[in-house]
Amino acid sequence: MSTAAPAPAAAPGPLRGLRVLDLATLFAGPLAATLLGDFGAEVVKVEHPGRPDPSRGHGPAKDGIGLWWKLLGRNKRTMTLDLSTPGGRDTLLRLAGTADVVIENFRPGTLEKWGLGWPELSAANPRLVLARVTAFGQQGPYAGRPGFGTLAEAMSGFAAITGEPAGPPTLPPFGLADSIAALTCAYAVMTALAGRELTGHGQVVDLAIIEPILTVLGPHPLWYDQLGYVQPRTGNRSTNNAPRNTYRSADGRWLAVSTSAQSIAERVMRLVGRPELIAEPWFANGSGRAAHAHLLDEAVGDWIARHKAEEVVALFEDAEAAVALVYDVRDVMADPQFAALDTVTEVEDPELGPIRMQNVLFRLSETPGAIRWAGRPHGADTDAVLTELGLTRAEIDALRTEGAL
Repeated sequence: MSTAAPAPAAAPGPLRGLRVLDLATLFAGPLAATLLGDFGAEVVKVEHPGRPDPSRGHGPAKDGIGLWWKLLGRNKRTMTLDLSTPGGRDTLLRLAGTADVVIENFRPGTLEKWGLGWPELSAANPRLVLARVTAFGQQGPYAGRPGFGTLAEAMSGFAAITGEPAGPPTLPPFGLADSIAALTCAYAVMTALAGRELTGHGQVVDLAIIEPILTVLGPHPLWYDQLGYVQPRTGNRSTNNAPRNTYRSADGRWLAVSTSAQSIAERVMRLVGRPELIAEPWFANGSGRAAHAHLLDEAVGDWIARHKAEEVVALFEDAEAAVALVYDVRDVMADPQFAALDTVTEVEDPELGPIRMQNVLFRLSETPGAIRWAGRPHGADTDAVLTELGLTRAEIDALRTEGAL
């Protein structure tokens, strides 16, 4: 099968006509570029000739082909370029002259060392938006440190409140901080592009991965500032409402129950045969219920333990109370609600054939996004991109001889 990528002009979606250079690796920057590409932006993934994006080798592979890259690299054309070489630098500046957005995650000072800092890039294209995604941002005492999302999960306070009360702080087994930063970066890029419509020129986005996850955690700094309150680890319980936990059914399935609304909490208590608890003064608000979580967990847990999981879900649904089975990926792939939303969709891949992956992040009624292709081989579109840029065959060969490609 052909591995040729569709022409950029074939891209559907509201971001059609937007050109993005993805210089980043692992994972926030590249995922931000993916999100833009999903809605029609032409994304060119620029990788080092000898050191491709490490996500190509992360996690399981099939026939030597990394599966994570198929997701992260979708809707991107791929080219190689060594930015530290004179030819690589000059070529990147030419590419930047045709782009709307550059996304990078080098340690602060690296682009400047190569003569590719903001002064050079903005001189090449005054309307360019440069998104700089790093662990700690472009300034401050930690700016020069190497860092990954794991450090943001630790430093933001996320790990400190995650886990059982008597256990250690718990890190997520996936790139949580990176993913939150990617969503934020895509939003930041679109905000900067909106600003460009007002000012006529581009700007720099400085995104530190330690910051978006802190925002997602909610009012922790405000609580501490005003009350000196530090949220403890509470396991699956919440400090704001109860019952809120996971409970095991008679047939060994785990289910999650949430009662963020007072009316839902009351329905749950009636369902599990403990309506007298509703009359307790402390039951009237979430914090009062949270203070009696042990009692409420016992009531809900004992009831669920006497019923099979499917029966629990059906009875909760009849009672208009909130419950969900705790899924693993096998359940996700088989669930009718995910199927109705086409949340996991099939993509035809030249290397692997039909593959299933998460669909675009949201649905638009008039200008929907789409997965046009999955992640492509390293450097597959180098010659095509450079030819479109106006380089001759001799110039491309010279760059390759120099080691820039």
